[in-house]
Amino acid sequence: MALIAELWLDGRGSPAFRSTPRPTVSWTVTDAHDGWLQESADLELTIAGTASITTVTGRDSAAVAWPFPPLAPFTAAALRVRARSTRGDETAWSEPVPVLTGPLAPADVTASFITAAKQPEEPADLAGDRPTLRAAGVVQVRDGLSRAVLTATALGVYEPVVNGTVATDEVLAPGWTSYEDRLLLQTTDVTALMVEGDNLVGAEVAEGWHRERFGFDGDFRVAYEGPTALLMQVRLEYADGTVETHGTDATWLATYTGPTSSASIYQGERRDDRRPDGGLTRIVGGAPAFADAAPVVVVDAPRERLEPAAAPPVRRIQTVAPVASEMRENGRIRLDFGQNLVGWMHVRATAPEGTVVTLHHAEVLENDELAIRALRHAANVDTVVVGGSGTVDFAPRFTFHGFRYAEIEGIDSLEALASVEAVVIHTDMRRTGWWESSDPLLNQLHQNVVWGMRGNFVSLPTDCPQRDERLGWTGDIQVFAPTASFLYDCGGMLGSWLKDVEAEQARNAGVVPMIVPNPAHRSPVLPAAAWSDAATLVPPALHLALGDAGLLERQYASMTAWAEAVLAVADEQGLWRGGFQFGDWLDPTAPPHNPAAAKTDQDIVASAYLHKTLTAMAGAATVLGRTDDAERWAAAAARTRAAFLAAYVTPEGRVLSDAPTAYALVITFGLLDGDERLAKAGDRLAELTVAHAFRIRTGFVGTPLLCDALASTGHRDVAHRLLAETGCPSWLYPVTMGATTIWERWDSMMPDGSVNPGEMTSFNHYALGAVADWMHRDIAGLSPLEPGYRVARIAPRPGGALTSASTALESVHGRFEVSWRLEDGTMRVTAAVPANAEAVVDLPGMPEQRVGSGAHEWSVPLGAPAAAPAPFTMDTPLSIMAWDPEVTGRLQGVFGRVGYFIGFGWIDNGRWRADTTLRTGLPMCSPEQVAAMGAELDAINVQRGLEPCGPDHWRL
Repeated sequence: MALIAELWLDGRGSPAFRSTPRPTVSWTVTDAHDGWLQESADLELTIAGTASITTVTGRDSAAVAWPFPPLAPFTAAALRVRARSTRGDETAWSEPVPVLTGPLAPADVTASFITAAKQPEEPADLAGDRPTLRAAGVVQVRDGLSRAVLTATALGVYEPVVNGTVATDEVLAPGWTSYEDRLLLQTTDVTALMVEGDNLVGAEVAEGWHRERFGFDGDFRVAYEGPTALLMQVRLEYADGTVETHGTDATWLATYTGPTSSASIYQGERRDDRRPDGGLTRIVGGAPAFADAAPVVVVDAPRERLEPAAAPPVRRIQTVAPVASEMRENGRIRLDFGQNLVGWMHVRATAPEGTVVTLHHAEVLENDELAIRALRHAANVDTVVVGGSGTVDFAPRFTFHGFRYAEIEGIDSLEALASVEAVVIHTDMRRTGWWESSDPLLNQLHQNVVWGMRGNFVSLPTDCPQRDERLGWTGDIQVFAPTASFLYDCGGMLGSWLKDVEAEQARNAGVVPMIVPNPAHRSPVLPAAAWSDAATLVPPALHLALGDAGLLERQYASMTAWAEAVLAVADEQGLWRGGFQFGDWLDPTAPPHNPAAAKTDQDIVASAYLHKTLTAMAGAATVLGRTDDAERWAAAAARTRAAFLAAYVTPEGRVLSDAPTAYALVITFGLLDGDERLAKAGDRLAELTVAHAFRIRTGFVGTPLLCDALASTGHRDVAHRLLAETGCPSWLYPVTMGATTIWERWDSMMPDGSVNPGEMTSFNHYALGAVADWMHRDIAGLSPLEPGYRVARIAPRPGGALTSASTALESVHGRFEVSWRLEDGTMRVTAAVPANAEAVVDLPGMPEQRVGSGAHEWSVPLGAPAAAPAPFTMDTPLSIMAWDPEVTGRLQGVFGRVGYFIGFGWIDNGRWRADTTLRTGLPMCSPEQVAAMGAELDAINVQRGLEPCGPDHWRL
């Protein structure tokens, strides 16, 4: 019998208290017959013991519009669903899920923002103390309490406390938003923490992002106005129907004196356990027992910016134990957690009172020391001063670090260290996507992508989690959104962030800043291709993954504002030329000091993205039924396309710049669709890829597109060989160097183990990991044909040395699984399609077929085995040698041994070409050097059971 497997409101993982009076409703069905499709569903909402039922017809079961009257603030209800299929069978009612609301509008909050009357002095430098605000009040509860709901937020980041107990498992609340426009409210049920009589309610508030010093090149400033402040409101509901509301006001007490002497996102956290204070744990004389407190002052903060949080909160997700520890000669304890992660350490130890215990963090080691130069002005330390108990039990709460390695200073022996663990934090999104293959290196690459996303989805999508940046760079998430929305249900988090995008646009005539939220208001906001395009490209990516057209509707004004802004800077032909651009940022050929100096002309990148944005606008308008808009955007895209082809593409299919990113853009962005030059462009991209011995020649813009561009133009073999390369630069080079996250630069760590000398070097940046999207869709073969995977495409394509691959996706319709393995010349494919979904199956050499839900299996005969390899000779094209990493690697070794340094430039200069051989491509090469190369190649020939050419052959 079919059952309702899961029922949820809004996005999976969203807060327990709804942010809207009309949440969307989604459900999945399991244990159904094959081919199960929904005909209708009944939804039952129960409020105060009264149930109402409504029926929705049709197949929709994901992000279904709220079918009941709008919810009122502070509602406590329950919802359940049952569904029936086109065959007439019906599921049982699902288990009910809570439907809760807190305040839904600023008017639902009556409390005021408060702060301490005496403010701390501004620190003289970045390392100066930034003490936390501690505020509390007494709330009286009478007999008959039925429910207590706490709503809070802060100008800063806060930890709420009720009667000495932390009231929530959220951390770093309320998160970072565009504070001038949006400040999020968190609501939680605290009934179990309240007692009859006096109750102590309060919070500790750190500066957080609100008063962090943001900037670049040593120029750091507070970006947001106003002091650290707290807002809290407790709503008490009694059995007799009465309601009382108690909130922060002038009767509360506050102080900046307490155990936390300093807390900063960038500079770490410092605590002194010799200064315990009961202000948040005890009531004495009817007031919080602060050692040093005074009546608060009310802060005049705009209330219209308050809104309930819609995104999942940041939480402590897991703990990681060290895989190695040692006592160093310098007296520090060195720890290796085996994984580059984001969060903090929790340390328990013993030490004499007054001992300063310092926790140092780093992502990598350099010369057997913590490598911290790349952190720039950020500190990598937390400290605690041991109190009178002689014990340490310390974990920060108001900062975070990116680290794999750590050192503890102040604990004099491993025996004195009772326990230590790394606490992983990130936005508590639901994991939805998995991938695995027969190649351990690719499996590690995929794991690195996952961990990179986890570490950079902390309240908002950041570029890096460790240095003095950690900003919401729009270009990074623009290229990564398809990967992110497969790996996790990040619709709630990115949907919230997109509101900030729109808010920042409103201040800048529709232009999207390079970072959102944008604390660098002193800098001019300039339109930048691929970065500003996040406004138009992230919403469609989320819609395709999650099937919520409501998000497109909510963001359509923002999308339109950016499209109009970029059209305003385009020329009369519809091309975007001139002005500032990031271009193909971090092209590996760019020098460390100038990462924008890419091979691909910046105007090509800009105009290609203009076409991409206009095409996305036409698609969004079509989905939303805005026919006139769709026609207008499509016409504008066609104009840009025609101008682009005329200006940048030759009749032979060469693209100006003749660089891989240029070809990847025109191929994947549809600029050559239906054009006879498409195949020629694909051939040239493949030729360039081989000529550079499969080393990456693209940056943030081109890298996510490379494999798709190659595969779609008949060069999937080149894409697989490119993905499998381990030389620098390549996706797998960092894996061979021990990376456990994606690096910012292809060579963030040099082959000799030194850190890249550039000022901008991070070992946790997800952008270059966007290739995982192709791994999901092409190698494993699962992609959406209709939004939310209502109809999926199953089209696995083996390649390279892989003998198996698999993927799984917990879509909004249920779990898809696709796997394949090669056996005896046959590809055996299995797939599972969830109820109320379908799939179009496209397998090599077989006609397409459409299947319904259930388990499926196919056997696909493969082509004839590859021809036997030929021996390497003086006349073997270098392009053929380039396919063999052992050959290229050993030849490079010979170049070094015999001093033929010209050969070291073959990769950078793209000399591994089909029209070049050793006989024609060795200028200024001595007979002895040629003989050494020949001896090496003959050794490979013999090793592979082939005839050697012999010494007489190896002469120019």
